[in-house]
Amino acid sequence: MKIKPPLLTILLTILLAIMVVIALSVGAVRVQIRDGIRILMSAIPYLGQRISLEDIPKSHETIILSIRLPRVLLAGLVGFGLSLSGAVLQGVLRNPLADPQVLGISSGAAFGAAVAITFGLTYSSFGIGGIAGASFIGALGTIFCVWRISFSAGKSSLIGILLAGIALSSLLTSAITMIMVFDREKLEKVYMWMLGSFSAAGSLRVIFMSFFAVIGMLGILPFSRTLDIMMTGDDAAKSMGVDVEVMRRWMIIVSSLIVAACVSVSGIIGFVGLIIPHVVRLISGPGHRRLLPLTCVVGAIFMIACDTIARTIAAPSEIPVGAITAVLGAPYFLFLLARSTRKGAIR
Repeated sequence: MKIKPPLLTILLTILLAIMVVIALSVGAVRVQIRDGIRILMSAIPYLGQRISLEDIPKSHETIILSIRLPRVLLAGLVGFGLSLSGAVLQGVLRNPLADPQVLGISSGAAFGAAVAITFGLTYSSFGIGGIAGASFIGALGTIFCVWRISFSAGKSSLIGILLAGIALSSLLTSAITMIMVFDREKLEKVYMWMLGSFSAAGSLRVIFMSFFAVIGMLGILPFSRTLDIMMTGDDAAKSMGVDVEVMRRWMIIVSSLIVAACVSVSGIIGFVGLIIPHVVRLISGPGHRRLLPLTCVVGAIFMIACDTIARTIAAPSEIPVGAITAVLGAPYFLFLLARSTRKGAIR
């Protein structure tokens, strides 16, 4: 069932606001929802001056504003970025199974992180530690290799892009395994990073991720109509005046930057960029002008919900958020795959 875009946007925005308030209120230390709302509103310039927090423990204010709020914002931004990138890659590559991991970006980031952990790179610059920085460089290096392999003589091959990404992903995964075998003392740390977490969230990481989220919005949304045209095939798109090669490169570059930023601050979190665009298509249709913004919002909601579950279901311990997204995402993806196969959409 398709819901009218204005109503759908309003409903999803309200749901996102509710999810943020719930995520701020629950945890090892439970804060009343009304207190959480008051604390959050007190941080808003001008409005905060009219709100009294005298009856709320100072520790609750610190927990909400200094610990949970950066984490919730970072989770939302990562969900936003991974979902947007997944929707774009599925459109550009015309493959419903495409996601940020298919180009090897996640494996490149994991390889960079494994190297940083092994060699003890613990420096920090602008709130981004050595592991995050190395993973970002690893992700960019991988997409550069995919670029060089699959783009030649100004032309690209969809199959070539996918095969290059899969091959490099396998190679880097093997390299990570070798690193873990030769340095068993760091094995657990590398493995836990690869499962994804927002436990290191901070205001500077939120700013870093916000920068790339804005880049994604400005670099992709204006070309929503062009993405719709490219879905009809390269020949048809060229006949309508679209420079397919330039647009494909641009979309892949911007998407890769967003994914590299996401993985560098959170580790590898699977299935988000794969299933969220599918879910949104069911309620909004395939048009990218509606699909992309709604995918961003739904991705943010989903990631905040998964992170809330990850940090509360076994409190005070924490489950890697990547494990939660896999548990929730894999069954739904199998359902979509089975349904698509029955309809003949995938042969």
